[in-house]
Amino acid sequence: MPPPRCTRPKRPARKWIDLHTHSTFSDGSLTPSQLVAAAKGVGLAAVALTDHDTIAGLEEFLAAGAFHRIETLAGVEISLEFQKRTVHLLGYGIRADYAPLRKALADIVKGRNERNERMIRKLQMLGVRIELDEIKAFAGENIIGRPHVAKALIQKGVVATFEEAFDRFLGRGRPAYCERYRLTPKVAIELIRDAGGLAVLAHPTYMRMSPDAFEAALVQFKRDGLAGIEAYYSEFTEADIQFYLELARRHGLLATGGTDFHGTIRPDVLLGRGRGNLRVPYRLFQNLRESLAAQEHR
Repeated sequence: MPPPRCTRPKRPARKWIDLHTHSTFSDGSLTPSQLVAAAKGVGLAAVALTDHDTIAGLEEFLAAGAFHRIETLAGVEISLEFQKRTVHLLGYGIRADYAPLRKALADIVKGRNERNERMIRKLQMLGVRIELDEIKAFAGENIIGRPHVAKALIQKGVVATFEEAFDRFLGRGRPAYCERYRLTPKVAIELIRDAGGLAVLAHPTYMRMSPDAFEAALVQFKRDGLAGIEAYYSEFTEADIQFYLELARRHGLLATGGTDFHGTIRPDVLLGRGRGNLRVPYRLFQNLRESLAAQEHR
């Protein structure tokens, strides 16, 4: 057989990342070490741990990253209040030993615990036989959140799915919903920045604002120090992704992305793949890392 007339050079393998994940230290089902091992197992090049309102799992997470030889990034996801809406902010590259951030997160957790007690009382008044100790059984020693309450409701047969639990009882405006202590975006952005990190707006569609109103909010957040926006996410369509990438370009913001992986808490969301078709390019991690390095030298 004659040799081929020409050959095409091999393209380097594309690398993928997941910058939005949760562990057992908030409401995920994998420990930080298991999460890193799983990320390595599915071929991710980099992964960030962004537990809700806690940085307690970061030491284990970063050590596991070194052991498994996968790039890891310390993060957190903070719940905020903005115009009577719940907004989530991701903090990347934070120092876990920064005392003011640790204090603020502890206050948030305290507020969540008080909210949990009120929420259980509301469920009981609605005729649901449920006790706080039952919820703690699902959370163990970790932070108790509404997903743990939803899991208890499923086990009791009160609801069939997490979606039903939130639609009937736990979502904002539903009969068992309770407000809790939250930071403002400005305060949270400053805390993240002072802890050496960069603040990124998480899953922006959850804000449920018109495009013009959202862009006005984004401008305000950037004025307060926002560094980026989550442009890739499990719930996003291709049109959503392109819209947020364009907004990031227009306003000089970083674009990031992740699945919001929780393990068995949300079994339909796969690590690194979301609902099966999400791919977050490695270059976004590189851009984020470069911005963190530049901030460190200012």
